Amino acid sequence: MDYAKSLSQRLAAPVSKCVSASASMTQQLLAGPAPRPRPYRLCNWDRSLRKGVMAPSLAELLRQAQSALALAAPIVLVLDEDGTAVETESFFRTLEEGTALMALSKGQTWTAPKTRGYQVSLSRKPPRRIDVACVTFDLYKTHPKDLGCLNVKATLYGTYSMSYDLRCYGARRLLKEALRWTLFTMQATGHVLLGSSCYMQQLLDATEEEQKEEEKSPVPLQSLLPRGLPALPYKKMLQ
Repeated sequence: MDYAKSLSQRLAAPVSKCVSASASMTQQLLAGPAPRPRPYRLCNWDRSLRKGVMAPSLAELLRQAQSALALAAPIVLVLDEDGTAVETESFFRTLEEGTALMALSKGQTWTAPKTRGYQVSLSRKPPRRIDVACVTFDLYKTHPKDLGCLNVKATLYGTYSMSYDLRCYGARRLLKEALRWTLFTMQATGHVLLGSSCYMQQLLDATEEEQKEEEKSPVPLQSLLPRGLPALPYKKMLQ
């Protein structure tokens, strides 16, 4: 009998451990992951003392605020910018990281800041924006004697990007290329002017030759007679 009791106890111990371990794991899965600590800024009622703390929940933040600011329990947390009370865990989870809070004990009330222009910029974040197009210009040099290179990169909706690399030559090479193009332009212009002048000279020579030929040719007699006189009959001319 004793042997049977001891054997049953030995078999029941691992079973109970497995059941307790599975129960604890089930509770953890149902409860979900523990919230991670987030940073907050705390101050007392007259803003003379400021502290920064990390807390995962409202209860832990209340405890740390009471300890850091040396306040008597109970305390209440309000937003430093407008005095909104933070009383529930659901509202606490909606606060952004770095939110400025004020801890008030019994008999203390929230007051607006007396300093003109006082703003709490970390309590609110600007709305998320979507970039439609982004153009960047990168000016760099590959050699000290170079004038510089320019890289232009355009990105559309953060997905499609295209770039163009404009590389400039050195100062001497650039001047040499500019003189070469200037010389080529002058030569082309000279050829065009020379061809035009030759064509105009040929045209003038042809016009002068036509005038000289007209002057050398004899004038016909009919052109010298007056056109108004009647012609003589044929018989009278025979007599």
